[in-house]
Amino acid sequence: MNSLLASLLVALSSAAQDPAVPNPVMAGADPHAAVIDGRLWIYPTNHPPGDPKFFAFSSSDMRRWDRHGPVLSFSEIPWIKEDGEPNHYAWAPALAERNGTYYFYFSVGPQGRTPARIGVGSGKSPAGPFKDSGRPLLVGGNGFEAIDPMVFRDPKSGRYFLYAGGSAGAKLRIFELDDTMMRMQREIPVETPPKFTEGAFVHYRKGVYYLTYSHGGWRTSGYSGHYATSATPVGPWRYRGSFLTSSERHKGPGHHSVFRGPGEDEWYIAYHRWNDAQGDGPYQGSRQIAIDRLVHEHGTWLRSVQMTDSVPVFAPTPSTPGK
Repeated sequence: MNSLLASLLVALSSAAQDPAVPNPVMAGADPHAAVIDGRLWIYPTNHPPGDPKFFAFSSSDMRRWDRHGPVLSFSEIPWIKEDGEPNHYAWAPALAERNGTYYFYFSVGPQGRTPARIGVGSGKSPAGPFKDSGRPLLVGGNGFEAIDPMVFRDPKSGRYFLYAGGSAGAKLRIFELDDTMMRMQREIPVETPPKFTEGAFVHYRKGVYYLTYSHGGWRTSGYSGHYATSATPVGPWRYRGSFLTSSERHKGPGHHSVFRGPGEDEWYIAYHRWNDAQGDGPYQGSRQIAIDRLVHEHGTWLRSVQMTDSVPVFAPTPSTPGK
């Protein structure tokens, strides 16, 4: 165990016993979480109104979060404004790593008179800054909304796959990326699984690929996490049901990411929710980012996530995003 991980283990175990360290951990939505060199990094949708940009947040103890960035600003990307729309939104980023370079994928919304788009930038640090590739990676249209990118490295083949799509049309598309991580090598035909709305995420465990995603309207109590499984990273997918749903006090949980802890079969989920909300919505205010345990059981099933009000005990293993 390296010194950074040992420090994180002690700090997180202490934080979990301290009632002053609550869950959720910060305001925001659509969190992509990754453990890099003993620090937990979160890349959320969380930007000033009218000034679209992304920030990263990292912590070694769950008490203090360092804000990094902006790691990428729309004002520095000329192609975003070429559609002539007066307003753009910075949504749902994701991070992947390959050969020491970090790739930052992001959504440019909304989809209206012009389609939504997905862009990608690269940098040498998880703290950015990320330099945009100079063009959109994927453009929506024809019933497809290009939002919510997620990149997964298949541990069996070493190939990198981009998962994207949702909301208007609620269509999932999967692409294999080329060696640059900034271009598509091919699209893999895939059937959109039941209850899919947006926010696809893939993780691999014991020969099974889990495709988890969000269903429903994001401002309502019906917003929830569902999943499907496959023997390959591109399907065909077998729908398994819901695993993240509203509780009495916390509503509309969804748009999540999954990461491993240090144990042989220890997993966690970072997601957003409407904290201490009442009724069925539509809710107002800010969504909050929470972290809770994710438990696999019976070979291919996920246990329903128990949403908590305090930081769980966990010490993630050093890893890189997209793996």
